[in-house]
Amino acid sequence: MAATAYSVALLGGARLPAAPRSALLPSSAKIIPVMVSEESPVVLVADAPRLSLLRVKAASEDTSASGDELIEDLKAKWDAIEDKPTVLLYGGGAVVALWLTSVVVGAINAVPLLPKILELVGLGYTGWFVYRYLLFKESRKELATDIETLKKKIAGTE
Repeated sequence: MAATAYSVALLGGARLPAAPRSALLPSSAKIIPVMVSEESPVVLVADAPRLSLLRVKAASEDTSASGDELIEDLKAKWDAIEDKPTVLLYGGGAVVALWLTSVVVGAINAVPLLPKILELVGLGYTGWFVYRYLLFKESRKELATDIETLKKKIAGTE
């Protein structure tokens, strides 16, 4: 009964379904109610299994930047840009392209069977790609060389 009252207090009035104690906690566990303040009671479970995977370590140095430093960095980068209208035009074009893409995807999603057909096409292409480029050692090497040549073309070194 005490555990139910504490769970109601912790959940803000929501009641949990009644379950036997053995189903909720190991037999060696003991519920210890602790009152931190009148508004927020805390329930501690003694001898409960500990999760050793969830460990948090404090950072040795503070790497976060304050808001003022961030604004100063942005101002310095903006002042370093020579062709500001072009940057604004590209940024505006990117926003318009994102909006237009969202509209097109929403329209395609509204067609009754088309999203499922496109999912099947995507699954088929994924299967083909895995078979063609990832399954065998020679084809993985071919994919790696294709990626390297594409990188060289983009960088302009080829």
